Amino acid sequence: MDEERETLQRIVSTLVNKNDEIHNFIDMLNHTISSVQVNSSNAISELDEEFDGLYSVLHEMKGSMANTIQQEEARKIQALQDQLSQCSRALESSEELLELAVQSLDIKNPVELLEASRQIKDSVTVASAFRLSLKPKVSDSMTHMMVDFALEKRMLQAVKFLPVPKAPEIDVAACLVADNCITISWRMPEEDSRIDHFVLEYRKTNFDGLPRLKGEQRWELVDYIKATQYTLSGLRFDTKYMNLRVQACNKAVAGEYSDPVTLETKAFVFSLDSTSSHLNLKVEDTYVEWDPTGGKGQEKIKGKENKNSNTASPKRSTNSPRALSRGSRDRFAGESYTVLGDTAVESGQHYWEVRAQKDCKSYSVGVTYRNPGKFDQLGKTNSSWCIHINNWLQTTFSAKHNNKAKTLDIPVPDRIGIYCDFDGGQLSFYNASSKALLHTFRTKFTQPLLPGFMIWCGGLTVMTGLQVPSAVKTLQKSENGLGGSTSSLNNVA
Repeated sequence: MDEERETLQRIVSTLVNKNDEIHNFIDMLNHTISSVQVNSSNAISELDEEFDGLYSVLHEMKGSMANTIQQEEARKIQALQDQLSQCSRALESSEELLELAVQSLDIKNPVELLEASRQIKDSVTVASAFRLSLKPKVSDSMTHMMVDFALEKRMLQAVKFLPVPKAPEIDVAACLVADNCITISWRMPEEDSRIDHFVLEYRKTNFDGLPRLKGEQRWELVDYIKATQYTLSGLRFDTKYMNLRVQACNKAVAGEYSDPVTLETKAFVFSLDSTSSHLNLKVEDTYVEWDPTGGKGQEKIKGKENKNSNTASPKRSTNSPRALSRGSRDRFAGESYTVLGDTAVESGQHYWEVRAQKDCKSYSVGVTYRNPGKFDQLGKTNSSWCIHINNWLQTTFSAKHNNKAKTLDIPVPDRIGIYCDFDGGQLSFYNASSKALLHTFRTKFTQPLLPGFMIWCGGLTVMTGLQVPSAVKTLQKSENGLGGSTSSLNNVA
């Protein structure tokens, strides 16, 4: 019976997952239909704009060329009219000379005839009619103002839709996720010299299947990428996966997106647990600040606190590491100005960082087993490990465990990196900027660990969602290969 029930349970789980996938695909199809309609309307609008622009250019060219013809017409007419005026004046002068010559033929006196003949001869010699060109200065032809759009017509008739770049292909094997960076590589399915640039889009997700339309973050965009590889750096991996896709663009149009890929982005993510922090601490997600007035006038209602702390959130399973880490812990009190992370480390290698305010007087960062006493301080029990910085009067820097301290004769960094190898029994502290090792505890962890922070007069900012840096991994391999140095504070718990 139990075996059949378990088989049915697996079938139910499989069907639920499959139905979820189909619902997601239906949403995607409906979204695609809407997008086709919108994009078709946009394409027609852009086509209208292009043809309107072409009509406008042709109309402008027609007006300009017609104006040129009219100017040529005016120039020729003016030249011919000038020539006509000259001819008219020459003809009038010539007719006068003709009349005078005819009249001179009737002169009987030889002397007078000779004189008249000489005068007429001189007048004819200088007459404009004999210097006048009887050829038009300009022709009536306007063929040089003709146009032939036969070639342009053929070109226009050959106009087709612009070739859309094909979708790139992401080379998953060449993609790299490391140091909170993602390097993505792609290639074109065939050579295309018209590609001008690429567009990369990415978004965080907690689903490892096809990208979803509902309940997802918006796509982030990186434009004008000239190469076929790009590195996204400075990321915070606060989700399990990252969706990525690429599209190619020429000078005028963008192609289809590549098939999206989903890359795993493993990192340790936690917030600070304000439900059990000391009342003198003001806690907001990943920031904690000393508040000397905290808790004044507030009365603890233990029955209500216990009731609330034992009641599981309807949106969170009580079996999750975060819910279990909170449990029903009492609020820290006395001089234990402590706040813990809300997610436990139970296996694997993890890394997070802490930055203190410059005027912070005293603080500790480290880890502790899940249920410290309400008055316990980090490093003063056999179930907690930390490094402590005291800036009161003079600066002291030390590693603490089981109420023993080891002075660290090195400068205090602005940011401290914490590396925890639960299975390897190692807790190391680093200068987060230079990745220089500050101190290492070696032990055997027998219970889940919680990040722990103590603060007095100042504030701390915690940075999570970080991968173990490559430099830290390299140092760990080197240190483990050499056997490593064992601190006198180490303890097998």
